[in-house]
This record gives sequence, C-alpha cells and structure tokens, in this order.
Amino acid sequence: MAGQSVTEQGFAGGFPVAETIDRVYDESDLNRAIQAYRFFYPTVSGAAIVRGNRAAGLVDNKVFGILETTPQQVGFTLNSDTPYGPMLLDLSDGPMVVELPPGPLINLAIDVHQRWVADMGLPGPDEGRGGRHLIVPLGYTGDIPEGYHVWHSTTNTVIVGARALPTDGDVQAAMDLVTSITVHPLEPLPGWAEPTWINLTGRPLDMTPLADETNIRFWEVLHEVIDSEYPYQGYRDYYGEVAVLGIAKGRPFEPDERMRRILTEAAVVGNAQMRVESFADRRPDDVAWPDRKWQWAGLRPENGDFETPGYVDLDARDVWFYQAIGASPAMFRRRPGSGSLYWLGLRDNSGEYLDGGKTYRLTVPLPVPAQLFWSVTVYDAETRSQIQTDQGRAAVRSLFELRDRLTGEQSLDLFFGPEAPPGRLGRTEQWVKTIPGRGWFSYLRLYGPKAAAFSGQWKPADFEAL
Repeated sequence: MAGQSVTEQGFAGGFPVAETIDRVYDESDLNRAIQAYRFFYPTVSGAAIVRGNRAAGLVDNKVFGILETTPQQVGFTLNSDTPYGPMLLDLSDGPMVVELPPGPLINLAIDVHQRWVADMGLPGPDEGRGGRHLIVPLGYTGDIPEGYHVWHSTTNTVIVGARALPTDGDVQAAMDLVTSITVHPLEPLPGWAEPTWINLTGRPLDMTPLADETNIRFWEVLHEVIDSEYPYQGYRDYYGEVAVLGIAKGRPFEPDERMRRILTEAAVVGNAQMRVESFADRRPDDVAWPDRKWQWAGLRPENGDFETPGYVDLDARDVWFYQAIGASPAMFRRRPGSGSLYWLGLRDNSGEYLDGGKTYRLTVPLPVPAQLFWSVTVYDAETRSQIQTDQGRAAVRSLFELRDRLTGEQSLDLFFGPEAPPGRLGRTEQWVKTIPGRGWFSYLRLYGPKAAAFSGQWKPADFEAL
C-alpha cells in the first residue's frame, strides 16, 4: 500500500470511502457464495436424486423403483453392472425398518446432504446373511428394540439405493431379490400399507442437478432443503455463510437484483472450480500406479464422510460429488475382498484427455483380480453420466459382453471410439462407441477385489490412441 493515495487505497482516515463499501460487499458476498456453492453441492445434487425419482413415480415410504440401468437413466457415474432399486424414505413419523433377505445385496442409505447413513447387505454388518436395519430420525427419543442394526439420519428424507449382484449374469433374479426387500415403520400408523414396486427400466430418469447447477435455481433448491429439514449441527458455520446471502430456515428466499447477479456468478465460478478439481486434480495421492495415468476415484479410503483425524478433506469431497453420488466407508475401503474398487481413467498414455473423436485401445491383463466381476464404463465429461449413443450401452462387463472372452488369454483388448475397429478387432462386445467433439472418462470397477489389485502385481495399461 506504500506510495498509494488514500483514494487508491479506498480508505480515508481509517474509514472506507463510498466506492469501497459497495465493491467490498460485492466481493465478500461473491467469495462466500462460491465457497457455499462448493460445500452445498452434494446437498443440491442429493435433492436432485429425490426430485428425479419422485418425477419417475416414486412416493416416499409407499412406492419404490426397480430398474436395469442403461444410459437413458441419467445420474452421476451410474453403472449398468447391477440392477438398481431406488427407495425414498420419510422419517417424519418415526423410524423406518428395512429388512433384507439373505443374498448378494449391496444397499447404501444416505441423507439428502448425501451424508452416509448406512451400509446394508454384503458391505454392511449383516454381510449378506439378511438382517433388520432400523433408520432413526434426528432427535428421536423413543425406545429402540433389540434385534436391529441401528442407523441415524440427520435429515427426515433418506435415499436408499439397493443393488443386487446378477450372479451368473441373471439380471431378473437380481431384480427379484431387490424387490423382496421389505420396508415398514417401526410403529405403523393406522392405514399403513406395504410399499409397492414399479419397474423403471426403459423410462427416462434424470437424477442430476445439471439444469440447476449454473444458475439461480441452485440456490432456490438449497433454500428448499434448508427450510424443510432439521439443521445439521455440523453445518452450522456454513448455514451462517448462506444466511448472509439470504438463505435461512424459516425465512423466505427473495434475493434482489444485486444478490441474484452475485449468486448466479458464484454458481458459474463454483462449478468451474469443481470441474477443474475433478478433472485436473494435482493431488499426489490420486495416482493409482506411478507408471500409469489411472487415478483413484475415491481419495479418502478411511470413511464415507471425508474425515481425517484433523479435518474434513473438502478437496476430496468436491472431486467425488462432482463426479458421483453417494459415499460410504465400504465404497472407498481399499482392502482385499471388501466391496468394490473404482479407478478413474480420463487421459491416454501421452497424458491427453480422452477424445470422443479418436479410437483407443485398453489392454487389460487377465485374469482380473476380482472375486465377483469387473467392468469398464464410459461417461460423458459434460454430464458425468453414461455416454448416450445409438449403440445403447456404455460399458463392457465381465458378466455380460465379455463373458466368453476371459479364458485362455493373457490379456484382453477393449476399444473405445466413434467406429468399431475393423477386421479381427471389430468384435462389438469389446467396443464402446464414443461421440466426436465430446470428452469422456471411464471408471474401471472391480467387485470383490483381490490382493493383486492393491499391491501393483496387477494393473491395466493406459488408454492408447490408435
């Protein structure tokens, strides 16, 4: 500041001049809004999951869904490896019971902020043997009977994602297993009826905030959630940040022209920052293998809420929720035989981003160290959802397309590009179609990973442009 006049400094006698007041308030509100955007992105994305499922016909506690996912169902890094069974629970009237039969079920429950609530089934305490799970609302003071795995939610709205492994490729049996899950209140009120299931396969379904994430609607959705749910004590500081911006429980959200301009700019800037974090990560701990371009899709293997002993890893949280939905300890656990393991591939062996107009080869050493099965799924970089082409699929999977190609070979070549490779390489089961002019990335998933997946004894090649 030395050498500047008091006017250039913006202060006179220690007090701000008029122009400084307006400028600094605008800068302050914009900075608050950008940070609040990034912090509450999982909340707005969680609200989009709820909204999308309700629009498809789900009714909280009453009507659940089952679907064999395809690219037609839009959701951040959904996959078509297993059927999905979305269920929405409302804990306003008390705890809800979710009873799982024995079998290869993978259930995740999250609150509307996408905070982890429960792992059930194979990754949970019942370990696939079947069990009764009790989800309890915030502030519940009633008796909790014995015989339940007890979980606590910080919001009344709970999203339960049920999945069943299609053993031997039998998708219908997996869907039947999902619909055998039973749900009921711990203390049913008069008139309670058992929920019904509707088949959403083949129906359009959008569970993303894509239409809201760079405009004022983002903040309107955030206000709707904050106004309708209990405040979570761990978010008190962040509620204070958005209160300055006009978003608070019990108050209408009525931004004036200035605040609408600031909030819209913050949504655009915050979204750009998260996209850069997600697709140009500089963290050294994102590297899966030093001699490969593959990255860990989840950067915090300790738990499902991105907590370290000393802080919450907000950077890892941003990266995950910009690409994906839901998180749990089982999902991120890096331990042989446990759950599933995800790697992110978004660059080729030269370090360039994957381009939908080019053709790539990915060589996968065999056997892949997965006790159950494995897959490679392609996602559109714009939508972070399964790529949509006239091929009608976005993945190559060991249980389906590759089922007859995994014996007697030391490796398997997979292909990705706008046209199927010609000649002997042109087996369409080993090819996923991409879109010229669109970037894409992939998740390589192993279900029931073995020790070689962690030791470096096994690792895939990088994508190679042909």
